[in-house]
Amino acid sequence: MTDDETSATSRRLVLGSGLAAAPVLMGAMPAGAQPAPAASQQPILTDPREKFPKPPFPRQEQEWPGLAARMQPRPDHGETSIRGSGRLTGRKALLTGGDSGIGRAAAIAYAREGADVAINYLPAEEEDAREVMALIRDAGRKAVALPGDIRDEGFCERLVDDARHELGGLDILVNNAARQSAQRSILDISTEQFDATFRTNAYAMFWITKAALPHMPPGSAIINTASVVAYDPPAMLLDYAATKAAIIAFTQALAKQVADRGIRVNAVAPGPFWTPLQPSGGQMPDALPQFGAESPLGRPGQPVELAPVFVMLAANDASYASGGVFGSTGGRPGP
Repeated sequence: MTDDETSATSRRLVLGSGLAAAPVLMGAMPAGAQPAPAASQQPILTDPREKFPKPPFPRQEQEWPGLAARMQPRPDHGETSIRGSGRLTGRKALLTGGDSGIGRAAAIAYAREGADVAINYLPAEEEDAREVMALIRDAGRKAVALPGDIRDEGFCERLVDDARHELGGLDILVNNAARQSAQRSILDISTEQFDATFRTNAYAMFWITKAALPHMPPGSAIINTASVVAYDPPAMLLDYAATKAAIIAFTQALAKQVADRGIRVNAVAPGPFWTPLQPSGGQMPDALPQFGAESPLGRPGQPVELAPVFVMLAANDASYASGGVFGSTGGRPGP
């Protein structure tokens, strides 16, 4: 056997065992000898209770829809910490609510994993959106900004058309944008609020998915942002919780519908996360300083902590994950 053939055989043996990163040992270890411990084998552990800011937070209020740039403390979307490994190279992603919060973290992660990314947001969120556009471009990927109000069916159809034309295709769709307005009683929820919540959270998901589906090839992924409140609805989020329960049922039914097209559909159900939803009406102002304190981990989640879930569900190696609801709740009951 030649030297080249021997080397190739060694590589096949290592890869076949699932230990692609293990070294190929070229000689026998003396009897009784013990391998020296490698520094890289020492675990690097982080206490999840102390990893990010905990309440109390400064009292703060913003006009809806709110900006991450004006929150105290600013949410961590992974701007400086997310590192890609090529899991989404060449993919084409459209995310609603991609300017801030969970959508922003997913957009940053997708770009650093090799995807071109289009984000939708409201014109009032332009300040946050410009930051995301720069981060996507800094990752060497195409960034497409598509501002507009997804409560309008016609805009949702144009949004999909513009995204797929600008990106040169579409194979990841993330329905993430949401409206959340806390009210102490059903008597305080106007028809206008109820309609706006359902149009933003449920109708837009229906319209955008319906427009996108004919253009998505086998291997594509659709990811919808639900919430832990679908399982444990707070009294003050009656309309919001109802939409999140609807998103789960929509996800599970659609996954069955499109399985024969080779398209996967999943939902993510976060617990309390520190995003602009909260100071812009999503929480009562007097409750916001203690937001997330009731979590078993004692704090709210940061958007960066959800980015790996969105990457996993979009990537090809999650090829059997469809119709699922994936939680990140800080220990609260959920999916």
